[in-house]
Amino acid sequence: MKRSFGSDNHSGIHERIAVAMLRANTGDEVAYGEDKWTEKAIRKMKDIFGNDAEIFFVFNGTGANTVSIKSMTKSHNAVISAGCAHLNVDECGAPENFCGIKIKTLETADGKITPEMIDPLFHGRHDQHHVQPKVISITQSTEVGTVYTQKEIRKLADFAHKKGLFLHMDGARLANAAAYLKKGLAEISTECGVDVLSFGGTKNGMMIGEAIISMNSETSEQLLFFRKQAMQLSSKMRFISAQFEEILKGELWKELAEHSNKMSKLLESKIQGIPNLEIVYPVQANAIFAKIPKKAIAKLNEKFFFYTWDEDESVVRWMTHWATTESDVLEFAEDIKRILCR
Repeated sequence: MKRSFGSDNHSGIHERIAVAMLRANTGDEVAYGEDKWTEKAIRKMKDIFGNDAEIFFVFNGTGANTVSIKSMTKSHNAVISAGCAHLNVDECGAPENFCGIKIKTLETADGKITPEMIDPLFHGRHDQHHVQPKVISITQSTEVGTVYTQKEIRKLADFAHKKGLFLHMDGARLANAAAYLKKGLAEISTECGVDVLSFGGTKNGMMIGEAIISMNSETSEQLLFFRKQAMQLSSKMRFISAQFEEILKGELWKELAEHSNKMSKLLESKIQGIPNLEIVYPVQANAIFAKIPKKAIAKLNEKFFFYTWDEDESVVRWMTHWATTESDVLEFAEDIKRILCR
């Protein structure tokens, strides 16, 4: 098919990362993370997130989020998130099933939640008839492509900690958010008070693998065992670790994320002003959400794959990734213009 604008999961593997996996495919290594590749990757992670960070590599984003939540909660607890959060919408109930918790959601105009929005959920706290909030979970960048600032995250962290809660960050697209803010990975997450971070690699050039980064000794102790129970402990972990070691080397993560973001901004610039098209959220990372006529969606899908985000409102999502080219974007923009201007 033509280049997909459906998801950054649709891209292939960056050549350097593929080569790194091949380098790791030499000889025997002790399993389950007791290998030199995992040791090197963890050392690089600690260089970024600090020596107090404990690192747990897992297979995928659902596993990272679910195991993270499990380490911070008991069955009478609730997790607070935006209504559009992947944790709530796209995990097929994994957090509820594995953790036994309730997710309490907040509807938000831009994908971001604030302490002022969360505060009313504390009515009835300590009442035995009510689930007890224990975690605030945010997504960086959000499901609608917006980005939390450092100030916004610190405010949420301070609020959470004052209330005796943990702050979790789903960082499946953390690299894109950091590239947009022109900051480091830790600067917009753990250094702002995030207790447990799900750090994504799959959407930014890797084949498979995410990392859970815990800044809390209590959650770290739990993660060691819950990762195994959740079937997220890889026996041949060196092949996940080698990818992370490579993507962090020389800030390859930043190069790939910057390109991905740049392609979204290019697409935005080329479709601005097209009749019957409205961009509904600020384009800050690598996603564009646009409202277009329903009849145009099928026509556009004939050449370029993408998802409908909101069928009722006829809002579609166009994602770019590290391998999206300028010619891909320009051809897609021309197709959008041709079909919408008929």
